[in-house]
Amino acid sequence: MALPLILLTVFLAVISGVSACSPSDKAALLALKSSLNEPYLGIFASWTGDNCCTNWYGLSCDPTTRRVTDISLRGESEDPILVKAGRSGYMTGSINPAICQLDTLSTLVIADWKGISGQLPSCITSLASLRVLDLVGNKISGKIPDDIGNLQKLTVLNLADNAVSGEIPSSLVRLSSLKHLDLSNNRLSGKIPADFGNLKMLSRALLRGNKLTGSIPDSIGNMYRLADLDLSMNQISGPIPDILGKMLVLSTLNLDSNLLSGKIPSTLLSNTGMGILNLSRNALEGNIPDVFGSKSYFMALDLSYNNLKGPIPGTLSSSAYIGHLDLSHNHLCGPIPVGSPFDHLEASSFDSNDCLCGNPLRTC
Repeated sequence: MALPLILLTVFLAVISGVSACSPSDKAALLALKSSLNEPYLGIFASWTGDNCCTNWYGLSCDPTTRRVTDISLRGESEDPILVKAGRSGYMTGSINPAICQLDTLSTLVIADWKGISGQLPSCITSLASLRVLDLVGNKISGKIPDDIGNLQKLTVLNLADNAVSGEIPSSLVRLSSLKHLDLSNNRLSGKIPADFGNLKMLSRALLRGNKLTGSIPDSIGNMYRLADLDLSMNQISGPIPDILGKMLVLSTLNLDSNLLSGKIPSTLLSNTGMGILNLSRNALEGNIPDVFGSKSYFMALDLSYNNLKGPIPGTLSSSAYIGHLDLSHNHLCGPIPVGSPFDHLEASSFDSNDCLCGNPLRTC
């Protein structure tokens, strides 16, 4: 009986060794845990035992190698642990550089915890397998690592709603696989890289709410997959590149609250794929191009708070659809066209112009 018992013991030991995660991965995870404090939900209570690949909250491993591939910790989600608690998450501390020892990591999401501070470890750029880096909604400060462009497999980079400062690294334009970039609501300064358009796979570029200066790079017009561009609430100056209106996929363009000048490119208003266009709160001048047509379909068109003059284009009434329209706080003059969309708009859409008249304003 002794031999079968010994064999069973050896077998269980082997199985346990196979199913356990890498000791180096476990050490790195425990270092990460030690630098973070989550006082309400107890999400790190499961981070015990030798097998970090089983039942450790927010972790996934490669089933063959037993190496950690995914960390997904979200402070705002429909996860049962958050639903049961009836609250969003809150976590303080910082991201331990030991996380860079997880060299098979593909997904790193530590998002919406509101209180995580400190800098993004510069060694993060050594994680060659990383595809998703999502740290939105914390208090992370410091600069984006200069060699961020080393992450050649990265498809999602989301550092929005933090306190990241410095300039956008020039190497960022080497992220040839990047599809989603969100750096909104940080403290970034300097210019948008001139060769930003090299990000050919990008479909969303969200840079709003920073301190970016300089002009809009013409190279953006070469981003044939770009559908959503948001540069609002910066200090960007100069004219709007005419090529932006020739982008076939671009459907949402937010350039509001900058220092843009010159005329509105007619291509922006005649582009039948454009659905949301916000150019408000700039220093744009000249007439509104009279280039609307039966295929024009704007869910929102906001040209308010500029220096536009002349009449409201008559072709606006031939548009297929104009949902929200705001032409207020300009120097427009003349009668407001009749018919759709003007018959459902309020006076606030036309307030504070030089001499507009007609419904819903005073009679001409």
